[in-house]
Amino acid sequence: MAKPTIHKGHEEHLCYLHNIGFLEKNVEAYKKLLHVSNYMCKKCGRTAANKENLCKPVKLKSMIKKGSQEYK
Repeated sequence: MAKPTIHKGHEEHLCYLHNIGFLEKNVEAYKKLLHVSNYMCKKCGRTAANKENLCKPVKLKSMIKKGSQEYK
C-alpha cells in the first residue's frame, strides 16, 4: 500500500492532527487552534484561527464579502 503524499507543514494541519488522534488526547490544545476561527479549509471544511493549520485555507471574511465565490 502506498503512503499518502504529505506536503510541507502538513503535521500542523487540523486534518492531520485529527487523523493521529490529537483531538482525543489534547482537547484544550486543539480548542486553541480553533479559537476565533479566521480561515476555513476548502478541502475538508474545518475552521482554524491560523491558515497554517489548514491544507487549503480561505479567509472567512473574504468569503462573506464575495458571497463565497472564493470557495468555488
